[in-house]
Amino acid sequence: MVLVRQHKPDRNKMGRTQRRSAGLNRQIPSLGLTAIPTNKLLLLVQRGFPFKMLATISAQTGIPTRELAAIIEIPERTLARRRAAGKLDRDESERLLRLTRVVASSVRLFEGDVGAAVTWLKTPQKALSHHTPLSYARFEIGAREVEDLIGQLEHGVFS
Repeated sequence: MVLVRQHKPDRNKMGRTQRRSAGLNRQIPSLGLTAIPTNKLLLLVQRGFPFKMLATISAQTGIPTRELAAIIEIPERTLARRRAAGKLDRDESERLLRLTRVVASSVRLFEGDVGAAVTWLKTPQKALSHHTPLSYARFEIGAREVEDLIGQLEHGVFS
């Protein structure tokens, strides 16, 4: 799936929430993802991402498809049906988007080193009550907490 880059906002003139959403509007070369405008992204989520997107993220990160599916709460039998149908449903797509956002943020934290980012995502973090960032990313509130932690690490703020 190739997505087209439309607009690169000036991150210095934005608040934290705007920077977070603008993160979807940037290319993340290490994951092979290119951003699209939010309105088109919403339409893609509504229609359901192609199953290939899950496989692509698996290939780019080295995290097995089954493990990614478990993180975004797709049971194995449902995963087989989605593979045959060629696309995910709306809720699964939204959870995959959330996971992709967290993975992309961690890859940026590790300056493009996907292996180091995945290792960090799978390692319990004291700031997350000794849970892994991947387990926290299963829910939106947890994903935001992981993104906040990444922001603190990027700016040298340790709690």
